[in-house]
Amino acid sequence: MKKELISRIFVGLLGGIVLSYLITIGISISLGDGNYYPCVPSLVGRFGSETTAVIIQTILSAVLGAGFAGSSLIWERDDWSLLKQTGIYFSIVTVLMMTIAYVCEWMEHSVKGILCYFAIFFAIFVIVWVAQFVIWKRRISKINSKITDTE
Repeated sequence: MKKELISRIFVGLLGGIVLSYLITIGISISLGDGNYYPCVPSLVGRFGSETTAVIIQTILSAVLGAGFAGSSLIWERDDWSLLKQTGIYFSIVTVLMMTIAYVCEWMEHSVKGILCYFAIFFAIFVIVWVAQFVIWKRRISKINSKITDTE
């Protein structure tokens, strides 16, 4: 279990960095002015230089990826109900996401900004959760039908 946790955290750490970098490329392309924007200007202002801001953002993106990946082991707890797994996983990733998004200034620093960011995060979480639920329900149905066919 520890080996699997370490492996997932390492992969998640790298994935968080890669995803963050790809998002900055996507944002830069969508702005369409030919410039690359490695982070939001307010983060540069907050940390005093673009280099420091990008380093902070990269480290926090790695932590975010590691947190998502490491906490995914919760889904393998057969002794917990789906509700308990979902609640604990959602709590962990929400605290991680909201804290890192706030520090990296990915959201407006106001009650409205925090609530909007949370609403978007929650909607994405629900969509992914439902999609995964449907996929696994179909897989289990196929396995069950193969078992009954062989009997």
